[in-house]
Amino acid sequence: MELVTVTSENVEREHLCCALSDKKATAAKREWLKRNMEHGYVFRKLAGQGKAFMETVPAEHAWAPVDAGGYLFIDCFWVSGKLAGQGYASRLFDACVKDAKELGKHGLVAVSAQKKMPFLSDPGFYRKKGFRLADTAPPYYELLYLPFEEGAAKPKFLECARTGVTDKQGIVLYYSGHCPWNAKYIPFLEKAANERGARFTTVKLQSAGEARQVPNPFPTYAMFCDGKFVTNEMFSDKKFIKFLEEKGGGA
Repeated sequence: MELVTVTSENVEREHLCCALSDKKATAAKREWLKRNMEHGYVFRKLAGQGKAFMETVPAEHAWAPVDAGGYLFIDCFWVSGKLAGQGYASRLFDACVKDAKELGKHGLVAVSAQKKMPFLSDPGFYRKKGFRLADTAPPYYELLYLPFEEGAAKPKFLECARTGVTDKQGIVLYYSGHCPWNAKYIPFLEKAANERGARFTTVKLQSAGEARQVPNPFPTYAMFCDGKFVTNEMFSDKKFIKFLEEKGGGA
């Protein structure tokens, strides 16, 4: 199967393999992509249905608190289900390397973790491809990079990402339109919190600049409770209700 690059011309008709069957979620993802393509955002996928895709953007326009000027930022990289283990991840990666070199970038950079975790790219894959550790941030984040030449500047997290805390009380969720799961599940979380009297605040990020100020390396979804980081895992309504019950119903 061939690789397809989603553009402003075909974004309305191409299947977005990360998008759910939920029409609202899919529409939100398409709109987010269209707004960010003008900044060099690329969504490349395997033709047809299935979850095999990579999203990249010049690091200067990344929706993440990183200092990685001159690098190409891997925003989301997902190959799963029946497509896993068939070499598609390497094909997507090779296409990304080609893009970066054609753009004259210093190399590639990605936010990952100490071990494989939900919604974060697999660090094992990156290490096999030669990525190095550039920086860390609590509680488990790693900034990995693949320089194309020795002496290239080492990327780093911005200071806000190192704090791992927010001054907002109650449950606070920072998120963006980057992931279609947010459009589907966050209304459920708001409803569950309201029904249980929990103090729940959502902060929807409207720009890369706002995302770069979030006190967490993964602004796509970063949940805090009473100032402390809780998770980057996108909760379903059932998981969130369980979390509220463990916290005693309210926060």
